[in-house]
Amino acid sequence: MMRNLWTTIGMTAILAIPLALTAPAASAAAPPNISLANMKAHLTQFQSIANANGGNRAHGRPGHLASANYVKGLLDGAGFTTTLQPFSYSGATGYNVIADWPGGDPNDILMVGGHLDSVTAGPGINDNGSGSAAILETALEVSRQALAPTKHLRFAWWGAEELGLRGSQYYVTNLPAAERSKIKGYLNFDMVASPNAGYFIYDGDDSDRVGSGPGPAGSAQLEATLAAYFSSIGVPTRGTDFDGRSDYGPFINVGIPAGGTFTGAEGIKSSAQATLWGGTAGQAFDACYHRACDTSANINDTALSRNANAIAYAVWTTATATPPAVVWQDTFETATGWTVNPGGTDTATLGQWERGVPQATNSSGAKQLGTTVSGVNDLVTGRLAGASAGDYDVDDGITSIQSPAIALPSGGTLKLAFSWYLAHGSNSSSADFLRVKVVGSTTTQVFQQLGAATNRNGAWATANVDISSYAGQTVRVLIEAADAAGASLVEAGVDDVKITR
Repeated sequence: MMRNLWTTIGMTAILAIPLALTAPAASAAAPPNISLANMKAHLTQFQSIANANGGNRAHGRPGHLASANYVKGLLDGAGFTTTLQPFSYSGATGYNVIADWPGGDPNDILMVGGHLDSVTAGPGINDNGSGSAAILETALEVSRQALAPTKHLRFAWWGAEELGLRGSQYYVTNLPAAERSKIKGYLNFDMVASPNAGYFIYDGDDSDRVGSGPGPAGSAQLEATLAAYFSSIGVPTRGTDFDGRSDYGPFINVGIPAGGTFTGAEGIKSSAQATLWGGTAGQAFDACYHRACDTSANINDTALSRNANAIAYAVWTTATATPPAVVWQDTFETATGWTVNPGGTDTATLGQWERGVPQATNSSGAKQLGTTVSGVNDLVTGRLAGASAGDYDVDDGITSIQSPAIALPSGGTLKLAFSWYLAHGSNSSSADFLRVKVVGSTTTQVFQQLGAATNRNGAWATANVDISSYAGQTVRVLIEAADAAGASLVEAGVDDVKITR
C-alpha cells in the first residue's frame, strides 16, 4: 500500500456499515472456499523470488518481473487470456498483469485487482503479496469450476503502486473511453492478512462521513456485497475511507464504482478495535509495514482465509447474478413527460426542477454538479450557473417534479433505484430537504435527505428502495426539493431512475 499524507483509519471511521445497504441477489453458483494452502504456496513463491533478487519485488527490479511472470504463467495454464502490460516510470520499466476469463457480457465487466510490487526495503509479503495471492487463487478457482459468469471477469496485478499508483493509473489512462465505460465495477484488495488484523471495507456510500465522499454510483452495492459475506460468518466490519492510498484511486477518478477490503497498515489498533476483532491494542495492524520483516512470517492466516473467501463471494455473487428485469427507466436524455409542479402547490421562486444539461457551481466546494451519472442531462434544480452559486439555487420554498404514469407488474419484488445528490451551505437546516415519493392508490415517501447547518458538497450517491407494495398499480415518482430554512444555498440533482423486478 502506497504511503501518502492521509491518516490511516481513526476512531471516527469505525462506525458500522448501515443495514440499509442492499447486496445484489445471490448467484446461481455457490461461492467456493479458497484454499489457504494454495495461497500460502503463492506467498512462498513471492518470498523465494524476493530472496533471489535482492530481497524485494519492487518496480524496475528483477523481483517484480519474476513475480509478474509467475502469476502470468499460472493464468496462461488455466485458460485465461493474459497480457503483460509494460509501462515506464522513473527511468525503469514496470508491468501490469491483466487476465481475462472467456465469456460473459463484454459490455459489463467486473474487474478485480491489487498491486504486485513491493517497496525496495523488503519482500512485501503482506503488502501486497497477500492480496495478490488471494486474487490469484480466486482466479484459478474460476478456472477449476469452469465458471460461466453473466458479467465478463477481468483480473489485474498492478505494478509500481508503491510509487504512486503508477501501474493502475497507466492502465486506466490508456484505456479508450469506450472500453473504460464497459467496466461496471472494480474490487481492490491491498493488504488482506495483516498480523494484528482489522476487518475494513471501503465506504462506498460514505455512511461514515469521514474524509472523501462516496464512491461513484454502484460503490455502495459492492460494499454491501462484501459486508454480507462477513456478516454471514459472524465477523463485524467497519468502514475505511476512499483516501487515495491504493489502486482503486484511478478507477473512482473516472467514475467507475469501486470496493474492496483492507486489514490495516501502519495505523494503530484501538482498544475498541481490539475488543471487536481481537489482537493487541496500541500496536500497528502491521508492525512490519514497508519493512524488511514483511516476510512470509508476517501473515495472519485467519485474515487471509476470510478475505480470500470474501473475494470469491463477491466475484461469484456479482458476476453470476441474473440481472433484474427492467420495468421502467429514465436517463433523461430525451423528454419522457415529467411534470413540474404537478399539484400546483410549489412555492419556490427560483431553482425549480428541470431536465437539462447542468452547469457546475461552487461555493466552499461543489454545489451544483456539472457532471451527470450518464449522458449529458439529468433532473436538476435550476440548471444554470450564474455569476454566483446562489443565482439559480432553490429559493423560498418547495419545488417538485413528477414522472409520467408507470404501470407496475403484479407479483415479484419491485425495486426503485436512482442516483441523487443534495448540496447546501452551512446556512442550511433540517427544514431543507430532498424527498422521493411513490404516488399510487396511496402516497409513500421512500427517500429523504435533510439539510443541516453544515456545508455539504454535491456528490452522486445511489438509493435503492423496495416498492413491492405497489405491484399491479399504476404509479408516478414524485421528487421534491426545498429551501425552507430562509436564505440558504440548496441545490439538488437526480439521474438514472429505474424500476426493476
